[in-house]
Amino acid sequence: MVRNDAHKLIEEFMLAANTCAADFMSRNRRNGLYRVHEGPTPEKLLKFREYLRTLGLTLEGGDEPSTADYAAVIQQAKGRSDFEIIQTMCLRSMQQAIYSPEKAGHFGLSYKLYTHFTSPIRRYPDLLTHRVIKSILHGKRYRPDIEEEPGDEQLSVAKREYILWERLGTMLSERERRADDASYDVQAWLKCFFVKEHVGEVFSGKITGVANFGIFITLDTLFVEGMVHISELGSDYFVYNESTHDLRGERTGLRYKLTDAVQVQVARVDLEARRIDFRLVQGTSFKALTGPGNADRTGRPQKSGVYQT
Repeated sequence: MVRNDAHKLIEEFMLAANTCAADFMSRNRRNGLYRVHEGPTPEKLLKFREYLRTLGLTLEGGDEPSTADYAAVIQQAKGRSDFEIIQTMCLRSMQQAIYSPEKAGHFGLSYKLYTHFTSPIRRYPDLLTHRVIKSILHGKRYRPDIEEEPGDEQLSVAKREYILWERLGTMLSERERRADDASYDVQAWLKCFFVKEHVGEVFSGKITGVANFGIFITLDTLFVEGMVHISELGSDYFVYNESTHDLRGERTGLRYKLTDAVQVQVARVDLEARRIDFRLVQGTSFKALTGPGNADRTGRPQKSGVYQT
């Protein structure tokens, strides 16, 4: 689907509504759930910079790079054959967004305050934000209906209310992850079910992931990802380099790295494990098909862009 100006305009309206709702709660000094997205951890930042260095790219900003620094990397990478991989690595270097009463801001969107007031898929945190705003307009104070724990009665009223929102944010963040995992698991099963009909067939693909136990291949036309186990790469001993994201044979010097074009045969599909095994093929023609959407090494659909909302 082409993302046209109408889509962009609606997205801007949604972002404006969310930031205005967050600002309204903050100015009226009411607790609520903000969408908090913190920057990369020192460990993730180091690994991401090592990866970029192997590509001839740099991330500015020192120990605390800004959203603009990340955007500059994306701009540098535009037009490259590995652009989508770099986008994915940018996303993975950041922390996951959570719900919290803490006004920590949203790193990915570069907003000081952000909440979920409206979204394409209605979420319970959206409803809570609506309730807080409605209570402000009626001159009241909304308190979430969540069970208190022993010792809460000894806290001040303000502290007790904040802790209740904090617990609610933790619970909703966990349930969001659980819902995502359930959705991804179903999608992974359906993709395996589809590919099971093509065991033995050969396709073109690209390496989209490298680990110490093998390489992950995404098929060019099916956009389904499977794995070639390291034992299938030959008799050589392959060493995994985490900083360059590649496997290199000690004896042959053969190297498998991100974005390499390969041809693979569908060797095995395990529906219960949600796993697709490929076998590398050399000098073989391939069959082009159309099928399900993108999936990463866990069977999860790939997210476009760098930023989480």
